[in-house]
Amino acid sequence: MQYDDHLGRRETRSDTVWPTLVQGLAATLDIEAPGAELPPLWHWMLFQHLAPASGLGPDGHPKRGGFLPPVDDLPRRMWAGGRVEFLAPLHVGEDVVRTSIIQSIEEKRGASGRLVFVGVRHEIAGERGPAIREVQTIVYRGAEGAAVKPATAAGALPAGALVRHLRPDPVLLFRYSALTGNGHRIHYDQNYVTREEGYPGLVVHGPLQATLLAGLACEMVGGRLASFAYRGRRPAFHDRDLTLLAARDGSRVRVESRDDSGAVCMDGEADFG
Repeated sequence: MQYDDHLGRRETRSDTVWPTLVQGLAATLDIEAPGAELPPLWHWMLFQHLAPASGLGPDGHPKRGGFLPPVDDLPRRMWAGGRVEFLAPLHVGEDVVRTSIIQSIEEKRGASGRLVFVGVRHEIAGERGPAIREVQTIVYRGAEGAAVKPATAAGALPAGALVRHLRPDPVLLFRYSALTGNGHRIHYDQNYVTREEGYPGLVVHGPLQATLLAGLACEMVGGRLASFAYRGRRPAFHDRDLTLLAARDGSRVRVESRDDSGAVCMDGEADFG
């Protein structure tokens, strides 16, 4: 299979849970800064890969190649979903190490043409030992076809659901991009995202939605998250209402984000066991 030489590729990065980053994300989300423990999924601000300007591609990401396979013929690159296990908390000011391994590369053909799915496993350890284990799925697809297709609205909100409403604006998306070191132009460059990618507006980060949903699940239960699985279903766009909801399902909490048409943009499941 193409890209077989990338399977098993390994990379290690070191960082610190910088207080400035933590305070910055709290301010960006308009919430109080957390205490000593890092909230779920806030570790996505760490281990940033800031390539030199000469090393960037036209979409603002680092040029293809390097650790990830060079899928040069499929220009659209998205973080499609993943699963995170929280083994122990990370603490503000703590030194951390992340080991990343490419564990799967799979080619498929869908309605929009050829797709390449790359699964990356990350293992993060703090000063007290292993803390987070996760798998991220990255999907590459071509530019042919509509960037976003109509979708059917989801059903009524579940009884007893905890609901929050958000209208993501360009400032929120820009600040989150800066905090996570994400140079992808679909999140802040209106001309690029509409003319080159064909989207109707700036794209709300999948990781931002997942972070908000994990936080909502914790707010509902009031306990420590054991694992969180999430999947992107369709893009959400700036200056449009976004509904976040969390609903109990036995010992777990199911979460969703819905756009202004009622369609599900991201769904997930939080386990507190």
